[in-house]
Amino acid sequence: MRITHFGHACMLVETGDARLLFDPGTDSTGWEALRDLTAVLVTHEHDDHVDHLRLPALLANNAGIVLVADRDTAAKLDGARAVEPGDSLELGGATVDVVGGSHAPVYLHVPDCTNTGYLVGGGEFYHPGDSFFAPSAKVDILALPIGGPWLKVSDAVDFLNAIAPRIAVPIHEAALAHPGQHIGMLTAFAPEGTTVTPLDRGTPTLV
Repeated sequence: MRITHFGHACMLVETGDARLLFDPGTDSTGWEALRDLTAVLVTHEHDDHVDHLRLPALLANNAGIVLVADRDTAAKLDGARAVEPGDSLELGGATVDVVGGSHAPVYLHVPDCTNTGYLVGGGEFYHPGDSFFAPSAKVDILALPIGGPWLKVSDAVDFLNAIAPRIAVPIHEAALAHPGQHIGMLTAFAPEGTTVTPLDRGTPTLV
């Protein structure tokens, strides 16, 4: 198996039988030029996991490609095959089992969305999307989310220990370099009377 990480949650998994692209979103780059893809698999509807502007060109440039997505996302993508946990797919000779079901809780009343994890080859590779769902199968290579407004590092460590893979590949790291999501969460849920005020580096600010 060969794996290429295109940043954040986007990964190309080449099994020898298939070329599977997971979560080509707005925070990943380099996947736009890929050819001879078997399938694109999207875990959930958030833009950092599916780029609605760049995805159509990729699909047009890969004849016979299959587009797979969770229920919520498939409804927004032309030609997408909607999948549910418990489904099993054959994609170019590779077996992909659909697991999970829901996005990890973000905070309080922030609504969840559907989130499908994808288990390739009975456990050879697992992409959980934005969830900590642990499949029953033994996982060899885990795509491990490490950053995001829904995630604590301790949660990632617990998930890593629950799965206990041979290899863990850190993903979902873009938010660690761009604090806007975290600042947005702090702003949205700050107590009344509190203002969250990021300061420009090196610029004196009257407060």
